[in-house]
Amino acid sequence: MGSAPVFIFTIIGGIILLFLFLYFVPVNLWITAIFSNVKISIIDLITMRLRKVPPSIIVNGLIISTKAGLNITKNELETHYLAGGHLNNVITAMISADKANIPLTFKMATAIDLAGRNVADAVQLSVNPRVIDTPPVSAVAKNGIQLIVRARVTVRTNISQLVGGAGEETILARVGEGIVTNIGSTHDHKMVLENPDQISKTVLAKGLDAGTAFEILSIDIADIDVGDNIGAKLQQDQAAADLKVAQAKAEERRAMAVAFEQEMKAKAQEARARVIEAEAQIPLAIAEAFKNGNLGIMDYYKMQNIQADTGMRDSLGKTDKDSKK
Repeated sequence: MGSAPVFIFTIIGGIILLFLFLYFVPVNLWITAIFSNVKISIIDLITMRLRKVPPSIIVNGLIISTKAGLNITKNELETHYLAGGHLNNVITAMISADKANIPLTFKMATAIDLAGRNVADAVQLSVNPRVIDTPPVSAVAKNGIQLIVRARVTVRTNISQLVGGAGEETILARVGEGIVTNIGSTHDHKMVLENPDQISKTVLAKGLDAGTAFEILSIDIADIDVGDNIGAKLQQDQAAADLKVAQAKAEERRAMAVAFEQEMKAKAQEARARVIEAEAQIPLAIAEAFKNGNLGIMDYYKMQNIQADTGMRDSLGKTDKDSKK
């Protein structure tokens, strides 16, 4: 009875040891690799476990690449995996590139993968070009008519420019800029409507794909719509702006005239006040002259007669003016 538990524990321990052995020593993978003509040792598989590299990913990658005729080593696959790369995408991309006669080395493929691009999709796009529809591009010809253009850009991947090359947004921006420049240099919008392919040829000849991850194969004008008469609107807006400026200047001149008139009135009132003040001093001056003996009574009467004559002439003058009116 006492030996039964020992026997059971021995069996359990043996099973655990067997699982641990099979985990650290993946015999099945080693046998599969041998029958696939992949040279790899048991020690290599064990050291992969110790480096926390899944042996199945490396072995399967070696088997696929060997069957495809690719010259990729175990160390290259393991290094790329430890760097955070996607081995399946890299191997798939290299096989597709090899079948399509596209020059793609393992170093370039891993660089593209580590740069954050899907290298398998890039190779697929290089084989099967993609058509990109541009958003509506508005441009104005020299005669002031607005044209709204939609274009289709056919691109394929430029493998050598994938690392550091600009994306689709740059292609669309450059194509839009080229369309605007071409239409803006046209004297009449009818010329664009008659020969839309001229836009494609001119824009395509500018080499818009320089420095991008794509190669532009063609630019086709899909649709052209006639928009507003921007030139006429600008002239109307300019005329309205000029009218407002003229009105503002006229108002400024009117305000200055009113201010000048008020200033003249104030000066006239000030002058009248000074005259009244001076006239008020006359009786005092006459009294002072009488007192000092500088003015006699006859002189005073003569002065009164002169004032009376002056007043009479003023009255007659006012009466003549009223009669003429």
